[in-house]
Amino acid sequence: MKGTDMLTIGAFARACRLSPKALRLYDELELLRPARVDPDSGYRYYAVAQLERARLVAWLRRLGMPLAGIREVCALEPAAAAREIRAYWARVEAETAVRRDLAGFLVDHLAAGPAAPGKDTTMLELRYAAHSDRGRVRPSNQDTAYAGTRLLAVADGFGPAGAPASGAAVEALRFLDTEEVPAGNVLNLLEDAVRGATDAVRDVADPGENGTTLTALLWTGSQLALVHIGDSRAYLLRDGGLFRITHDHSVVQSLIDEGRLTPEEAGSHPQRAMLLKALTTGTPDLKLHDTRRGDRYLLCSDGLTEVVPEHRIRELLTAHSDPEEAVRALVDAANEAGGPDNVSCVVADVV
Repeated sequence: MKGTDMLTIGAFARACRLSPKALRLYDELELLRPARVDPDSGYRYYAVAQLERARLVAWLRRLGMPLAGIREVCALEPAAAAREIRAYWARVEAETAVRRDLAGFLVDHLAAGPAAPGKDTTMLELRYAAHSDRGRVRPSNQDTAYAGTRLLAVADGFGPAGAPASGAAVEALRFLDTEEVPAGNVLNLLEDAVRGATDAVRDVADPGENGTTLTALLWTGSQLALVHIGDSRAYLLRDGGLFRITHDHSVVQSLIDEGRLTPEEAGSHPQRAMLLKALTTGTPDLKLHDTRRGDRYLLCSDGLTEVVPEHRIRELLTAHSDPEEAVRALVDAANEAGGPDNVSCVVADVV
């Protein structure tokens, strides 16, 4: 062809590093249509200006994004496309983490070999308590807290139907409290249960205006499986040290992660209550945690952590050996600090 603004399919394939076969497929899928098709030969020609889109398609394919997702990204403005790619990769990392944890469990389980006949096995169980309080400012309580033999959960609802949303999320998980859970299947079981919880929230509350966080632990008898989304938190108190085992899905946490905000500045940031993900709008984190006798776990809504600093939380968890006394002391501390939000706490000891 004459001119320099059109390339044959072969030349275009070399320039964008997509094979002619891939280009023909993307043409059929209306993902990357040629600029011109010869009416006689059917040969495809591409404009030089299409190289940028073609390279984007190639990069996204190397990233592993499905074709349907690539089509959506290519239709967006650059800033929106960047956000969609970031969200896609966050989902990939979450799913990879689940597979990594499961692979680690299988490696450890198989490497240990079968237990010797007659070998004594130390049986561990949870001793637990839960308490939820309206606080001193809010007109109603939109939190839900639950503690049982196997299931621990805190959900913090928001919007006009926040209370039904958080209640539905936790209620949808309660069957796990009575179901025997083989350790190797716990993450799959928990992931399926969370899908049910998501559907339950959508059934009782318009997801456009309402939603809920969810942080839950499922006990297998030797491990705890964690599911987490939003800015409620889970902590581990071990050997006197307090460790946060969840990562907030919030605007201020993302700013901290990017180095644009310090943890001290986050407490007064005007968007500190704004979530990036909630149960109906994102993929939860799923992880397995090995436990030790003497471990103490705390699940709480942000009504506690917004007003009670972590060093004080550690002091209260250490000072009260009984889980019921500990949850009451934590809720009281939040209310003594003004109680600006609903506050919910679950404390469980591995004994």
